[in-house]
Amino acid sequence: MNFELFTARKIHFSSDRQGKRISRPAVRIATLGIAIGLAVMIAAVAVVVGFKQEIRNKVSGFGSHILVTNLDANSSFETAPIVIDSQMVNAISAIDGVRRVQRFATKPGIIKTADEFQGVAVKGVADGFDWDFINSSLTEGKILNISDTALCNGAVISKTIARRLRLKLGDSFVTYFVGENVRARKFTIEGIYATNFSNYDNLFILTDIRHIQKLNGWQPDETSGIEILIDDYDNLDIIADQVFDCTANRFDRNGSAYYVQTIRDINPQIFGWLDLLDTNVWVILILMLAVAGFNMISGLLILILEKTNMIGILKSLGAADWSVRKIFLYQSFFLIGKGMFWGNVIGLAVCLAQQYFGFVKLDPTVYYVSEMPVSLNVAWIVLLNVVVFAVSALMLLLPSYVVAKISPAKSIRFE
Repeated sequence: MNFELFTARKIHFSSDRQGKRISRPAVRIATLGIAIGLAVMIAAVAVVVGFKQEIRNKVSGFGSHILVTNLDANSSFETAPIVIDSQMVNAISAIDGVRRVQRFATKPGIIKTADEFQGVAVKGVADGFDWDFINSSLTEGKILNISDTALCNGAVISKTIARRLRLKLGDSFVTYFVGENVRARKFTIEGIYATNFSNYDNLFILTDIRHIQKLNGWQPDETSGIEILIDDYDNLDIIADQVFDCTANRFDRNGSAYYVQTIRDINPQIFGWLDLLDTNVWVILILMLAVAGFNMISGLLILILEKTNMIGILKSLGAADWSVRKIFLYQSFFLIGKGMFWGNVIGLAVCLAQQYFGFVKLDPTVYYVSEMPVSLNVAWIVLLNVVVFAVSALMLLLPSYVVAKISPAKSIRFE
């Protein structure tokens, strides 16, 4: 029988309320500190991870993870063409982790209605375009049915643009393209999307890539570039290096070189902002660990103070200092376990409630999302629990040394 564990259980689960008149409030406060601290840590990590994933999905969903364009292209939407042959597309598609390779073309234009006008970026997409993100963001209508046989005159526009121009589903509008000559194209609204990401909602409309190719006088195999979607964002740099290997020191039939960019290269300010969120999480975790740890230290010291008489008796009967310390450490572990249990219950309940009911709303013009996103992962929840328990246990080792300073002769007379 484990003497220390048996004694700790008898003390902890004793129904002697009178004997616990001092320690009971302190123990409850310490347990509550652990519970609240862990709940806040779970919520903080879930919110930050969920927010980062949501923003990354919006950015990559509209612009892909990796772009291959013309090295001579400028940063505007009036791009120089590049020819990417099927051999290169097949080589990139064969890279482990690449989900899709799709052609695109962009061109700036102006939508003119009877009362309003709006500058836009027309993004042309081809057959095989990944519509999953746009489809999930549709508020009305449907995605475009683009095929190799017939030119599609439909367009998917944002809710923001539709509201500004007073357009609705099924309406037609004319877009003017300014170059050497002003040319116009008429589109019919087949779908309206809202990503709550102003960089896209204020600017982009989607249509058939052949409109852009004809306006620019390009050949059917000339595009602004290709978009590469990958399965795991964590492998972005590795896959980007492999794509670079497929395109380095190669030129298309017009003598143009290829330029590989990741979504982080294109939007450094957004991803820099997301990286700063990690710092906020670490600050919250450290503060919560410190608060919970010091609560447990104060609780343990009060437990030792209240049981000073018992410590003296155990020492006088031959119990070693380490043996007596283990009794109080075991008792502290019971409290930590209880606090962590309720911390997990509270933290997970709040996160699940937000995930399914979205009761915490956000301003999409500021945060790019209409409600606070959360992401729960078993691995990091378990890791968080292990770290909290380990740090709390280590912080309790030092105050347990107080037991060694207690004299049996004096402590037996202690009241």
